[in-house]
Amino acid sequence: MNSKIMKKTILGLMMLCLVASASAQQQPKPYNENQDARADIRKAVEQAKKENKNVMMQFGGNWCSWCMRFHAMVTGYPKLDSLMKANYVYVLVNVPGSKDKDKRDMSLFAEYQYPNRFGFPVFVILDQQGKRLNTVDSDGFEYPNPNVKGYDTLKVERFLKMWSVKALDPQSYVKKK
Repeated sequence: MNSKIMKKTILGLMMLCLVASASAQQQPKPYNENQDARADIRKAVEQAKKENKNVMMQFGGNWCSWCMRFHAMVTGYPKLDSLMKANYVYVLVNVPGSKDKDKRDMSLFAEYQYPNRFGFPVFVILDQQGKRLNTVDSDGFEYPNPNVKGYDTLKVERFLKMWSVKALDPQSYVKKK
């Protein structure tokens, strides 16, 4: 390879790295790091009751790439975004990263039967009274191929449908005459 082509290639790669780095730094941070989690959860439960929805809490943080990946998927993929908006009040519950573990609210974890035992992100579904219906580890949503980093949208779609108010309503399963 001649030196002019090599210099252009190296310069191009450097520019690509700079652009990638800049865009990564400008990513929005969906988790509110100054959040009053209990207040946000209370508001979500009140809203869910008014709108006949369940609450889906996603415990995680801006430090967690898998948390960010899941949030981007459910808000950026139209089918999942539509299911979320139709069936859930979505609450991102900020959890300080490992370097700030001492700032984690263990009593909040205790209230929901320690979802943190699964790692992050972890999802807790609440009904309209704030009662925990289910806790789900995000591992079950990942692609089975370890070489593919991401979540399987079909698995997430199924989960969202299975824990909706309608799916949990016994009347949904009564045969109509």
